Amino acid sequence: MNRLSIILPARNEAAALATLLPTLRAAQPGAEIIVVDDGSTDDTREICASHDVGCLSSPYSMGNGAAIKRGARAASGDILVFMDGDGQHDPADVARLLEKLEQGYDMVVGARDWSGQAGVGRGVANGLYNWIATRMTGHQVADLTSGFRAVRADKFREFLHLLPNGFSYPTTSTMAFFRSAYAVAYLPIKAAQRVGRSHIRPLRDGLRFLLIIFKIATLYSPLKLFVPASAVFFLLGCANYAWTFIHTGRLTNMSTLLWSAAVIVFLIGLISEQITALTYRRNV
Repeated sequence: MNRLSIILPARNEAAALATLLPTLRAAQPGAEIIVVDDGSTDDTREICASHDVGCLSSPYSMGNGAAIKRGARAASGDILVFMDGDGQHDPADVARLLEKLEQGYDMVVGARDWSGQAGVGRGVANGLYNWIATRMTGHQVADLTSGFRAVRADKFREFLHLLPNGFSYPTTSTMAFFRSAYAVAYLPIKAAQRVGRSHIRPLRDGLRFLLIIFKIATLYSPLKLFVPASAVFFLLGCANYAWTFIHTGRLTNMSTLLWSAAVIVFLIGLISEQITALTYRRNV
């Protein structure tokens, strides 16, 4: 029988953990539960101790992704379940994820509906990420950024070196699984409102989330991003040449510059594709 480890990254989530941990223990009495304390200044460690739950503490905050990596390294289970420590995820859904995983999948992700999104802006952004990821992979991606997921430990650890220390670990791990032909499934869940304040700040993290779009492409198939961009530059060069030829009868520097940009962008994409292939070579 596979041993289960449940990993909860937490930063100043003592209020939520006080309710979540006993409920989670009741739902999964045989599981190893690890709270990864990401530099908390509240009673997180005391709450964990009072519920006989393992706690990995950091002297300062290293980021959500760093907490996930630390927890994955320390866990002894064959199956890992990651869930937020802020009370958004229902412990009863862990069994549903595990049941789906046993149907032959390597990762099962809890997919939130619109009501589970943290605001309209985040909902629109996540919808855009899901659409791009679906087009890139050819598979339906229902919730690219969900932090509630069950994975097979050996396969997840293959990609620890790729995971960032920040909030985009779900994106990275999902695209890595698709790239390596590991089966991924999505299971609808209801996400509650978090307890306490979110650690995500729109102004601070807006650019970071924008970069996720480019990470989606570069983690799966860079040419799918760079070839269309190259084609745009090439067509702009042709359009500019046609305009200047009709009006002045000559080739301008702008057309040459746009065509040169098209070649450069294509070559960057080709090199990126080779680098991506080498990155996943160890998993073939």
